[in-house]
Amino acid sequence: MSKMSSDEDLPAVEARGLVKDYGDSRALDGVDLTIRRGQVYGFLGPNGAGKTTTLRILSTLTRPTAGTARVLGHDVVGEADAVRARIAVTGQFASLDEDLTGQENLLLLARLRGLSRAAARRRADDLLAAFDLTGAARRPVSGYSGGMRRRLDIGAGLIVTPDLLFLDEPTTGLDPRSRNQVWELVRRVAAAGTTVLLTTQYLEEADRLAERIAVVDGGRIVAEGTGAQLRSRVGSATLHLRLLDAEQRSRARQILAGTLDGTVRLGAEPPSLSVLLSTPADATDTGRQVGRVLTRLAEAGVGVADLSLGRPTLDEAFLALTGRQAAADDHEEVTA
Repeated sequence: MSKMSSDEDLPAVEARGLVKDYGDSRALDGVDLTIRRGQVYGFLGPNGAGKTTTLRILSTLTRPTAGTARVLGHDVVGEADAVRARIAVTGQFASLDEDLTGQENLLLLARLRGLSRAAARRRADDLLAAFDLTGAARRPVSGYSGGMRRRLDIGAGLIVTPDLLFLDEPTTGLDPRSRNQVWELVRRVAAAGTTVLLTTQYLEEADRLAERIAVVDGGRIVAEGTGAQLRSRVGSATLHLRLLDAEQRSRARQILAGTLDGTVRLGAEPPSLSVLLSTPADATDTGRQVGRVLTRLAEAGVGVADLSLGRPTLDEAFLALTGRQAAADDHEEVTA
């Protein structure tokens, strides 16, 4: 087997027992990670979970306290230069010169990467067109919207197409339209063959983009798999209720907790509740559980405006796996 084919058979990322201490604080506590080539891999967790620290180690920006990591077959400590030659990193905040235009930023970076003047201009123009920024190419970046900056920043990381792209919370602070635009860019980058490691605290982002997801909490990976696999680990279905009278929610919660084997959560809106059914069940058994709930609510005089039954969300899976929300919201919980 040739060296090239052997190299291509190696994982994009392979880490074992990664530990990172900052003084008396342990940011990573034994992370094991394997990411195959050509996929979008989601690293999901709340702020402070260890996502960015892992990315910094894998991209050679900091050294681990203990453990080993190889990126594209190269050790991140002993072969850092070889790793850097094949990756690109886009951080949480755009690393652009705001006094330059979008085109000037890309030309500068292309020249720094060794492209000729003509090649740099062609590459800059191609990226501006691909990321729908041609119309703003000659405007100073200081006048760009947040979404435009993030798209340009990702484009800057692709001046020379990397084998592995690290995206650290690329849509933090963006409005929904800009977030969707960045998601589409990530899909296009992955479709072109680049492996993407995406760190995020947004559940929907990981669910939409990543083929596999690692759930990180307290510096450890607490679960790993596809979105569907993570959901299946925590329950068979979720029952959502909306009451006619929000003042009856406390009574409804007591009934749900006494009737079902699952976690009752109070929604952000006063009339809403949901129950993650923790016992695996077939459709018939689930139907019986819902029927019992409706009967007992009716007997107690609690009116139901709307009821729906669906698969557990990734939000609910994260809560069940870690005991807390991936991002702050207004939910409460009680255990039935």
